[in-house]
Amino acid sequence: MTTILVIEDEEAINHVLRVFLQREGWHVIQAFSGNEGIDAYYDHHPDLILLDVMLPDRDGWSVLHEVREESQCPILMLTALGDVQHRLTGLNSGADDYITKPFIADEVVARVHAVLRRVTTPSEERDNSTFTYGELTINESTRDVRIGGNIVAILPRDFKLLLYLARNPNQTLTREQLLENVWGQDYEGTDRAVDLSVKRIRQALKDWSDDEGELTTVRGMGYQFRVYTKK
Repeated sequence: MTTILVIEDEEAINHVLRVFLQREGWHVIQAFSGNEGIDAYYDHHPDLILLDVMLPDRDGWSVLHEVREESQCPILMLTALGDVQHRLTGLNSGADDYITKPFIADEVVARVHAVLRRVTTPSEERDNSTFTYGELTINESTRDVRIGGNIVAILPRDFKLLLYLARNPNQTLTREQLLENVWGQDYEGTDRAVDLSVKRIRQALKDWSDDEGELTTVRGMGYQFRVYTKK
């Protein structure tokens, strides 16, 4: 059974979310502060976290960073802060989606379904989920990236973008295509998020030989994951 951790200090909102999530057949763990949420995360290892930004003891950003140091668990941020900069902060810090208060509980359920679909890979696909280009290896099942056998640190959203690019080598992909296929159709931010993610990926792949491949900019169009070696 899918386990969802709700970290939200407003009891009314927390309980409403629990009711709606349980209706979907999911097991729900509730936490009402940042520290309580971290303890619940380590105790239950949830499949997804709904995380409020404004918490009484430690804010959601610090909880997000701590979880991201341990796992790729999908995280949806909940907050009353609705401007673009706050959305970008959350997404660029490793959040998988960003929901602005006030929200409709059914919308949260729909977003949870969407994120779970994006991160769940059918078992028959997991057996063939490794992309290898020279010394670069991208493993979809374990969600790690290696160059010459060495683990490369990469944010969850950046991993998803890199994985999508690796699935479509030597093709020019527009920012709109990348936003739709990686961020999802519900994403409300700007295409600047793609540029920032590409910048971080390039830094992460700095030890990948230029003779084997590179992530290039196609002026006026988008990006291309160029490979010069066979998979």
